[in-house]
Order: sequence, then C-alpha cells, then structure tokens
Amino acid sequence: MDGNRTIDPSCRDRPPVAIDIISQLDIFGIILYSVLTFMAVVSMLVYIEECWYIYRKVPSHKKSAIIWVNGAAPVIATMSCLGMWIPRATMFTDMTSACYFAIVVFKFLVLMIEEVGGDEAFLRRAGKNKLRISTGPCCCCCPCLPHVNITRRSLFLLKLGSFQFAVLKIAFTILSIILWTNGNFDIADMAITGAAIWINPGVGVLTIIALWPVAIMFMHLRITLRSLKIIPKYAMYQLVLVLSQLQSAIINILAMNGTIACTPPYSSQARGYLMSQQLLILEMFIITLVTRLLYRRQYDPLPDDENDDEHTKMAIPADKSDIA
Repeated sequence: MDGNRTIDPSCRDRPPVAIDIISQLDIFGIILYSVLTFMAVVSMLVYIEECWYIYRKVPSHKKSAIIWVNGAAPVIATMSCLGMWIPRATMFTDMTSACYFAIVVFKFLVLMIEEVGGDEAFLRRAGKNKLRISTGPCCCCCPCLPHVNITRRSLFLLKLGSFQFAVLKIAFTILSIILWTNGNFDIADMAITGAAIWINPGVGVLTIIALWPVAIMFMHLRITLRSLKIIPKYAMYQLVLVLSQLQSAIINILAMNGTIACTPPYSSQARGYLMSQQLLILEMFIITLVTRLLYRRQYDPLPDDENDDEHTKMAIPADKSDIA
C-alpha cells in the first residue's frame, strides 16, 4: 500500500447528522431516498390497515400473535428508514428492530399453537404423538436424539425456550445502552476488553436456543396447518430473520474490515450501515405485501381430531424400532 496515500478526514469521523445528508443529496440521492421513504411509509400503512382488519375479523385468541408477527417487516422497514435519514441513531434503530423480532420469534410459536386451538386443543390432538427434536438450528445433524413425548411440561419448555429470548434480548439491549452512555459499549470494538465482544455472542446463543422450539413445533404441525398456509408463513418468518440478522451482520463485518470503501461524508462503517438499511427497506416492503396476502383472509376451523383426513394429520416421527 502506498505510504503517502492520504485518507479523507471524514472517513474517520462519526456518521453525519441528518441536515448534512439532506444538503449533500444530488438528484439521484433525492429520488432514492424519496422512493425508499415512500416504501417504508406504505409498509407501515399496510400494516395499520391489516391490524384493523385482524381486529375486526380474526378470533380474539389469535389477534395478538398475528398482529405481532405481521409487524416484523413494517417495523424493521420503518426503523431502517429512520436510520437511513439519521445515521447517528443507527445503533438504537437496529436495537429496536432486534428487540421487536425477538418478541416475534415467541409470538410465531404461540401463533402455531393457537391455530390448532390453543394449549388444551394441541395437547388433546397431539398427546399421543411425539416431538422430533433433531431439527435446526441446534440439532439438525443429530438424528440419534430421542423423540420427546408431548406433555404439558414439554410444551412449557418449548414456550420457555422462545420466551427467554424475548426477555433477555430486551435486557441485554438496555444493558448495552447503559454501557454506551458510560463509554463502555461500542459495536465496532471487538477488543477482548470491550463489552460488545461479550454481549453479542451471548445474544447469538440465545437466538439459536429460541429458534429451536419454533422449528420443532413447525416440523410437527406443518401438515396439520397446511390449509392455513403455515409453510409460506414460516418461510416469510425465516426470510425476515435471515435478512435482518444475517445479511446485516455480513455487511457490517465487511464494513468494519474496510472491504466497503469510505465515501465522504460516510465512513466505511457508516456506509455499510447505510447499504444494509436501504436493502432492508426494499426487502421488508416486499415481505409486507406478501404477508398481507397470507394473513388477511378468513380461515375455516380445523376439523376435530377424530375427523382428521390425510391433509390435517400431524407429522408423526418414525419410531427408531420401526426403522431398525
């Protein structure tokens, strides 16, 4: 590398304030920011209209879970739009999106159970079956794990596995903000003495633990709830997870390593956040429209267990003795 190469001072500065962004926008920038802002606003308006529909048309025991799950894409799009316009607030907008999605993970598990009819109906219909726990993201490579009887205790543990993430993610977020105000937390600080290097892996472990019960329940109910389009709903839930967590993490890592070039007034890291937010707005806008088609409809009630046909039976894992 050329030792005489000069680096623009803004590449080492904090992200620009909102007024600086507005004053430096060219025609393309104005159009881009306007279109992305329009998408974020439309996403939220579609979500509000959908909430009104759900409130009026959907049975009361399903309302809360459906509203929470449907709000994942619009909330992330809105937070990304705020972070795009106010780059110095990116840490807070990302934390807000992450906390909301942590609750969505638990609510999606609750939604699948409520679609069957609630805890009692689920236990009544599935009590004679077993759960296959050798599934992702924890144990997909461990087919030797035993199948678990479906009882009140196992159902409670599944719920607890996802609920802990909703609670602890918010707790870690509050802790991060407190440490940030004291100068002890910096997302880009990967030093062993920094708080981020300890908090982020911990949250990652909690995320994997929380996703496991949802995957177990989906694998068990995917046939029963096929008429309610649970497979595309689960696909949209997984897509939001991948785009909001994995995609953003990859872009941010590339930015911190300097792979994404600095473009004044944005430093390399700030530009990485900007690219991630712009992509998320577009992606969440599309997902919002798709989820509206999946959820904004009337469902026929599931048949009773004794009247189940081949399309509504639960997925029953094969017994190891039968395989042998």
